Amino acid sequence: MFNIATVQKPAPQALRQDGLSLLLPDDFAPALALRQPAWATEWRSLAESWNRLPPDAHLKDGGHYRKRRHACFIQELGSQQLTQTPHRAHWQPTDYNALHGGFERWFEPVEPAVATAPAWTELLGSLGRLFAQVQPTPRWHIEAHQFRIDTAGGVGRPTPEGAHRDGVDFVVVMLVARQGVKGGETRVFDANGPDGVRFVMQQPLTTLLLDDARVIHETTPILPAGNAAEPGFRDTLVLTYRAAGFQSP
Repeated sequence: MFNIATVQKPAPQALRQDGLSLLLPDDFAPALALRQPAWATEWRSLAESWNRLPPDAHLKDGGHYRKRRHACFIQELGSQQLTQTPHRAHWQPTDYNALHGGFERWFEPVEPAVATAPAWTELLGSLGRLFAQVQPTPRWHIEAHQFRIDTAGGVGRPTPEGAHRDGVDFVVVMLVARQGVKGGETRVFDANGPDGVRFVMQQPLTTLLLDDARVIHETTPILPAGNAAEPGFRDTLVLTYRAAGFQSP
C-alpha cells in the first residue's frame, strides 16, 4: 500500500519497491547530491524564467490556462555528458494521451540561458544518474517542460488529459512555485491495482519521481484562493527520461 511515509524512503529504493518516490524540499538537494548552497541560490534565479513562459497554443479543451516551454537533451551515462538536441516537436501516442496525442506539438524552446545554466544541467544530470541506479542504461533521452497553470479564467487544469502515463521510463514532477490557488491535488495510483497516494504539493522543490511503467498520475484542477482579481498560478518542471529514444510518429 502506498503512503507518504513509504514513498519517502531513499529514492532508488522507493522507486524499485513502490514505483514512486517523494522528495521534500529539505531532502531534495542531498538526495540528488547537488552542490549546496550554490545550487539552491542559482536555482532561485532560474525560477524567475517561469514568468516569461508563452501560452500553450495546443490545448484542445479550449482553455487558455497553460503556458509552457520545452527542450530535449541526451545524457550519456558513460561520459556524463549532457547535450541539448536541436529543437524538436513533442509527440505522444494516443494510447498515453488521448486528448493531445497523435500529433506533433511545437512549443517555444526553453530559454538558452536557462537550458545551459549550471543549476539546470546539474539537476538533469543528477536525476539521470539516480534513475540509472534503478534501470541501468547507457543513455537517457530527456524532455523538459516548464509549465505555468493559472486561474485567470477561473479554473486551471494541470493535467487536462486526466490520469495517465507518459510512455517513458521515468517522470519527474517538481514544484517550482505556487501562489494564490487552492486545489491541485497530486494523485498517483498503481497502474495494475487499487493502491494509491494523494497529497498537495505546497512548497517549492517538493518533487515526485515516478516509474512510468508502474504508476499512473494526475493533478486535479486549481482554483483561485483569496483575491480573485489577482489570478493565481502553479509552476512546475516536468522531466521525462526514456532509454529507447524520443517518442515520435
